[in-house]
Amino acid sequence: MKNFYSNIYSFNTKVLKKTTKYLNQGNLVAIPTETVYGLAGNAYSQKAVKNIFKIKKRPKKNPLIIHYRNISDAKKDVVFNKNFYKLYKIFCPGPLTFILRQNKKSKISPFATSSLKTVAIRFPKNRIVRSILKSINFPLAMPSANLSSSVSPVSALDVFEELKKKIDIIIDGGSAKIGIESTVIDLTGKPRILRPGFITFNDLNRLFKLDLSNNKSKIKSPGMLKKHYSPGIPVILNKKPKYSDQAYIVFGKKFRNNKNYFNLSKKANLKEAAANLYKTMRKIKKKGYKKIFVTKIPNKGLGLAINDRLKRASK
Repeated sequence: MKNFYSNIYSFNTKVLKKTTKYLNQGNLVAIPTETVYGLAGNAYSQKAVKNIFKIKKRPKKNPLIIHYRNISDAKKDVVFNKNFYKLYKIFCPGPLTFILRQNKKSKISPFATSSLKTVAIRFPKNRIVRSILKSINFPLAMPSANLSSSVSPVSALDVFEELKKKIDIIIDGGSAKIGIESTVIDLTGKPRILRPGFITFNDLNRLFKLDLSNNKSKIKSPGMLKKHYSPGIPVILNKKPKYSDQAYIVFGKKFRNNKNYFNLSKKANLKEAAANLYKTMRKIKKKGYKKIFVTKIPNKGLGLAINDRLKRASK
């Protein structure tokens, strides 16, 4: 059923049928995942993929993540290896994206891969997106449902505020559980993290030694552009504001409850902080603050992903 916003729908059998029809016609829909909300289209359709780039105003060199329900669906598009199977067994479905070599028989639009010979793939856990993937016979190209370089959406309302009525169907699945994008790991050589995320460096490094060399190769996945996740106002890291009309993102119980202070987690819980990061940045912007100052966030575990997002937002 529709709510107050004419293109936001609660998920049910009728909406699933409508969504499937839209996707089969090469149209786009915005749907929730466990990480953030995604702008989804048929990965095999040139029309759909081109439209994703157009609506997001996304640079053509920035490839998309292709979403599948299971291994059987993905094997026609990518070449699996032993490292993939090892990680899939432990973390999938879930917030982990794999960079793999593309199968020569793959039907994925070259626009989705930015004409690379590799593909970024993921197996999402969210029940809504899995229901949609089960009802179609193609994978979904699905970046975050926002304008390029801006803060990713973690709710249906966030999507509406970003894209308005450019998308006919926005499925409301509540607030995204994780709140930041998936970890991206390149498995085309020695395993290397290209984008930190909910699944941490330590989670992966204990399974096999990760490549720690500086990554100066081509952009193989989303999240590698220098400017990203921006709230549209300046973000200043590791500094305290001088004036009360400047927002201050803090972390932990030692901070006062000042009007301009926004605490990601009073319990100093990094999972809670990650889930609150984007919604806090949006909240600050809506309140009319002109600058965001950010206290130092522990650079360990999930803090690596949070600091990665903040660093790119500050560019």
